[in-house]
Amino acid sequence: MAKPPSSLVRRTAWPDSTSRPVVTPLQPSVVYASPDPDALDAQYAGGTGFTYAREGHPNAVVLAQKIDMLEAATGGIITGSGMSAISAALLGILKAGDHVLGADQLYGRSLRLLSQDLPRLGIETSTADPTDAAAMKAALRPNTRMILVEVMSNPTIRVADMEGIAEVARAAGVLLAVDNTFTTPRLYRPFDHGADIVIHSVTKLLAGHSDATLGYVAARDPDLARAINDANVTWGLTPSPFDCWLAERGLHSFDLRFERAQANAAALADALAACKGVRRVIYPTRHDHPDHNRAMGLLGGQGGNMLSFELTGGRAAANALTRAAPEVAFAPTLGDVGTTLSHPASSSHRGLTPEGRAALGISEGFFRVSVGIEEPGLLIEELTRAVAASTGG
Repeated sequence: MAKPPSSLVRRTAWPDSTSRPVVTPLQPSVVYASPDPDALDAQYAGGTGFTYAREGHPNAVVLAQKIDMLEAATGGIITGSGMSAISAALLGILKAGDHVLGADQLYGRSLRLLSQDLPRLGIETSTADPTDAAAMKAALRPNTRMILVEVMSNPTIRVADMEGIAEVARAAGVLLAVDNTFTTPRLYRPFDHGADIVIHSVTKLLAGHSDATLGYVAARDPDLARAINDANVTWGLTPSPFDCWLAERGLHSFDLRFERAQANAAALADALAACKGVRRVIYPTRHDHPDHNRAMGLLGGQGGNMLSFELTGGRAAANALTRAAPEVAFAPTLGDVGTTLSHPASSSHRGLTPEGRAALGISEGFFRVSVGIEEPGLLIEELTRAVAASTGG
C-alpha cells in the first residue's frame, strides 16, 4: 500500500488540459515560484511571466490589454482606483520644482491632490478654465511639466477645448494627461487627439456594476510608461486580481450598456428640463448646453450617460427629491447599471468653500446623474415625480 504524503501543502500541481477555459481564470496568487535564480534574473531583466503580484499579475494584464484595445494604446497598466491611476502618473513623472496645470473643474479629490498634496512634495500646481484654451495657455509657467484635464468635467458636464489645449501643450512642449472617465473611449480617444497620457477610473462605466474599484493609465512614450509603472509598484497602488476579474466581465457588456444608458440620458435630460422647479439641465447634445457646438464636434454628436441639473429650492429641495426617489440610489458613484444621483455639495466637492463651489456653478440644489440602463419610461416617471415633490407639487 502506497504511503500517503507527509503534507499536502503546496504539493498538488495544477491539472493539465488540452482544452482551455472560456472564462478568464481568477488567479489570486500573491507570489510566483521560479525554477532557479537564473530564471528569476531573466524575468527581472525583461523576460515574461510574473514574480510578485504587486509588480503585476495575470488578471491585471488581461484587463489592461482589453482597455488598451479600446483606447488604441499599448502597455497600459491597471491600478487600485481611479485616483491611484492619477497619482501614479503624477508621482511617476513629476519632481520637486515642476509645475502641473490642472483644469479648474476636475473631480474633487483630483483638485485636493493638486491644491494640498502635491505642494507638500515640492510640486507647484495651479488651475485654469479648460473650456478656454487661451486661459490655459496664459496659466503656463516656465517650469510647467504637465497639463491635467477631464474631457467632460465632473460634475458640471462642461466640455473642455481639447483641440485648443492639445495645441497649447504641443507648442509649449508640455505633457497632456487626459482623464477620460466620463467620456469613455466610445465618445473620445485622447491618443487620437494628441494626448500623452490617458487615465480612467475603471470603477465607473467600463466595469459598470459598482463592485470593483480600479484605475487605468497608459502613456504614449514607453519611457513615461515605465516611470508610471515604477510609481505604481513602488507606492503599492496594485489592483486586486478579483476586482480585475470582475471588471473584465463587466467590460464585455460595455458597448451595450453605453448605448442604452446614453439613450436614457438624452431622454431624461429633456424630461427634466420641462419640469417646474428645475433651473437648468446640463447635457451635451441639448442646444442650451454652454459648450454645445464644441461637444457636438468633439464627441461626434453623442452625449454620453452623464447629466446634471439644478433645482431652484436649494438644500431643502435636494433633500425632498432624494427622499421622493427611493428607487434611484443616492450615492456618490457613477457608471453603474442602475441610475445614481450624486449631490456634489455634500460629497465630491464638500471640501470646497461655498464660494469655491459657486464659482464652479455647484449650488445646494445641484445634482449629478449617472444614468443607467433601466426602462426609460420608468426612470423618467420616478425622477419627474421626485422633482415635483421637491417643489411641494
